[in-house]
Amino acid sequence: MLVKEVMTPKEKLVRVSPMATVREALKLMRTHSVRSVIVDKNGASGAYGLVTFKNILQSIVAEDGDIDLLNVYDIAATPAISVSAELDVKYAARMMVTSSIKRLLVIDNNELQGILTMTDIIGILMDSIE
Repeated sequence: MLVKEVMTPKEKLVRVSPMATVREALKLMRTHSVRSVIVDKNGASGAYGLVTFKNILQSIVAEDGDIDLLNVYDIAATPAISVSAELDVKYAARMMVTSSIKRLLVIDNNELQGILTMTDIIGILMDSIE
């Protein structure tokens, strides 16, 4: 099974500008009930990033709670760790486990295709045992 068959497609992802404030990212996460947002790239040759609750919590601790002083770009994991849509899911899962990563962006030709999460993979496993 390929990543593209399991991933959440880009049309369903919540994206944010790199220049948005951390507060704006948090509002998006709350509104859409998600635990991460995709940070758009700065230009054609730029890199996509990812902001998670963990990044935000780390920034709050580092900045003594003032999340209005930081832009998303300052705290995002950029470039985000990514895989190709054509990769077999078992390799993506192995990468997640060995690197302790919960989310991988799916990028082909430097363009966002979707996101693959541990939840996506576990969902497939659960479907297969029914």
